[in-house]
Amino acid sequence: MKITFAKPSVPASGALAVGVLAGRKLMRTAAAIDEQHGGLLARAMEAGRFEGKKDQTLSLVAPEGLGVSRLLLVGLGEPKKLDALAAEAYGGAAIAALLTSGAATVTIAAEGIQGAAIRPDRFAARVAHGARLRAYRFDKYRTKEKKEDKPTVTEVAILTGNAASARAAYAPLEALAQGVFLTRDLASEPANVIYPETLAAEAKKLASLGVTVEILGPKEMAKLGMGALLGVAQGSAREPRLVVMQWHKGGTEAPLAIVGKGVTFDTGGISIKPAGGMEDMKWDMAGAAVTIGLMKALALRKAKANVVGVAGLVENMPDGNAQRPGDVVKSMSGQTIEVINTDAEGRLVLADAIHYTLDRFKPKAVIDLATLTGAIIVALGDVFAGLFCNDEALAGRLIAAGEKVDEKLWRMPLHETYDKALKSDIADVKNVSSDRSAGSSSGAMFIKRFTDDAKWAHLDIAGVTWAKKDSAVVPKGASAFGVRLLDALIAAHYEKK
Repeated sequence: MKITFAKPSVPASGALAVGVLAGRKLMRTAAAIDEQHGGLLARAMEAGRFEGKKDQTLSLVAPEGLGVSRLLLVGLGEPKKLDALAAEAYGGAAIAALLTSGAATVTIAAEGIQGAAIRPDRFAARVAHGARLRAYRFDKYRTKEKKEDKPTVTEVAILTGNAASARAAYAPLEALAQGVFLTRDLASEPANVIYPETLAAEAKKLASLGVTVEILGPKEMAKLGMGALLGVAQGSAREPRLVVMQWHKGGTEAPLAIVGKGVTFDTGGISIKPAGGMEDMKWDMAGAAVTIGLMKALALRKAKANVVGVAGLVENMPDGNAQRPGDVVKSMSGQTIEVINTDAEGRLVLADAIHYTLDRFKPKAVIDLATLTGAIIVALGDVFAGLFCNDEALAGRLIAAGEKVDEKLWRMPLHETYDKALKSDIADVKNVSSDRSAGSSSGAMFIKRFTDDAKWAHLDIAGVTWAKKDSAVVPKGASAFGVRLLDALIAAHYEKK
């Protein structure tokens, strides 16, 4: 979908979306249309009980002589609350209502608004970004979709007083959107398409953008002593991979490290999951998908930062050669792990991937992302991701970055009591706690044992990885939660100005 920027004027074709402030106050383009057509919009708003409140929409067939086929009024609420997120929501609401309308071009009026909490050019750029993100669809396997359900929009034109400045402000956002889309694509693919080898191959494509990509196979990992990761993979016909991606454009400073869990399908192994809902486990590799998508976004926008992305890729299957409950494996760190539950596999993958990352790159900090526990969904639902962190400054930065892009984090406890519950009778540690309580915290404490006292944050994204319903800029399906958050974190704190 093409995004363009132009000076305010009523288009000659397509569909037109206009913003309306609280109290039915029309923006410039809408006010001009209302005046030219004898108060048409004012009468429609009154008849439709449309007040201009945030998230309200009112669709109208355009009057004869206007040129466009359809008019969409979108409520913006109070001017003082119009920030970047509100602008994105406006663009998202417009494209969601018009994507299958039959129009090839959607024009969205995004003139500056007096009293808004964002500059006019950035307002227009964010409106475009919201429309771009919300228009995403994963429909490559649909072969019999009804014509009226298919998207028709091929271009979105944004009307703004300073098109050149808005276009410049939008450029890095388009790069970010490309990273988001890659993550959504990867997490949406079925497990017979995306498995360790093919996911690694997708990451390898980033080399064309300037990312240095290395792929380690089972022989290389065995030589390094990655018994924890390899133990998870041993029941699958699909060989594991460790993907290492480097982007060094920030001088000589130590990098920020991002580590993603990449279980491309999780049956639970011998501790097999119930059949109901197991198909969702295709996106148990979302942490790795976020890591790969983030690296693409950084490369496309040419971020002046040093970032290393590492993804541990395995498939967890119940084969005759599969890891058994009670097995003991030796991790790369040298610590031995008693595997009590083979469905607590993500933390085993992260144990080796994180230790490898710290040992090789000595990063400023390491952040891991994982669909780690169902317990975090019980605790936080699909509103927040769980944040576990051993550094107050890093935790604050992550929470602030999440608020900025509406990918919210909730701080969860790390405590020695949860660590004690991981004590094994025959090994250094067991992979699940003695009881079922505080599953997310005990999982985080397990990972913490492999962080070597580095600055570390663990994001449990199990509840936010897959959207069960549409929201402002995230259509139902893979959300790519974490790409925008980490990009915002890097831009604010780890990028040369």
